Amino acid sequence: MSEAKIRLYVEHALGSGQSVVLSRDQAHYLFGVMRLSVGAFVLLFNGTDGEWRAEVVEAGKRGGVLACVTQTKGVQMPPDLWLMFAPIKKARTDFIVEKATEMGARRIVPVQTAFTNAGRVQQARLQAHAVEAAEQCGGTFVPEVTEMVRLDRALADLGARQVMFCDEGLAEDRSGAEDTSALPDVRGPWAILIGPEGGFSQAERVRLHGMENTHAIRLGPRILRADTAAVAALTVWQQRLGDWV
Repeated sequence: MSEAKIRLYVEHALGSGQSVVLSRDQAHYLFGVMRLSVGAFVLLFNGTDGEWRAEVVEAGKRGGVLACVTQTKGVQMPPDLWLMFAPIKKARTDFIVEKATEMGARRIVPVQTAFTNAGRVQQARLQAHAVEAAEQCGGTFVPEVTEMVRLDRALADLGARQVMFCDEGLAEDRSGAEDTSALPDVRGPWAILIGPEGGFSQAERVRLHGMENTHAIRLGPRILRADTAAVAALTVWQQRLGDWV
C-alpha cells in the first residue's frame, strides 16, 4: 500500500467506506498538479471526524472520488483560545492567520481598533489560508476566521473569557504589567489581544486595563511588530496554559 503524503481538507463526512466526491478545484490539485491517479492514497480531514486515509477510486480533470479506508488520527481539538488582532498589511495578516492555525488557536478574530490601518479584510481568503495551514501542519481542526469586528463589540462578546492583553505601551514602562511567566493559572476560555502597528489608543488602553478578566502582558523590553507579537504571545500562552504542557 503506497504512502499517503498529501493532506486535504474536505467539507464532507468521513468514516469507514465513506465516498468523498471532489470539487473541480480539488480534482485539479490532486490529478493535474500533484499527478495522482487511481489507486493513490490521500489523507483527508474535515475538522470533526479526525484524519482518514482515502484511496483514489475515480480521477478526472473536473472531478473525482475518494474512498475512506482507515482512520489514521482522531480529531485533535485545540484549547479554547481566540486570537484577536488588528489587521495589518495583506501578507503579514496572512502570516498571522497561518501561524495562529499552526499554533493552536481555535478562533481568529480580526478587530477594528482606533489605529487599525486596514479598512476591511477578505474573510474568505483568510479562511482559505487557515485551511492550507492546517493541511500543512498535520492538524485535524481548522479555526474559524471571522469577519472584522469593532474592538468594543469584540470585547463585549467575550463574556467571562480571560484576556491576555499584549500592551506595547508597557515595553519600557513596567508599571502595572505582569511578567508573562506570572499569567494566572486559570483554565478555560482565553483570548489573546494584539494591537495595530500604531498601538492602542489611550482610551482603548484605559478600558482594557479596567476590565476584570484582562491581564496586561509585557512581551519583553522591545516593541514587537504585530505579526511577531502574535507568534510570541501564542507561544507564551501555549507553554503556560495550553496543550504544549
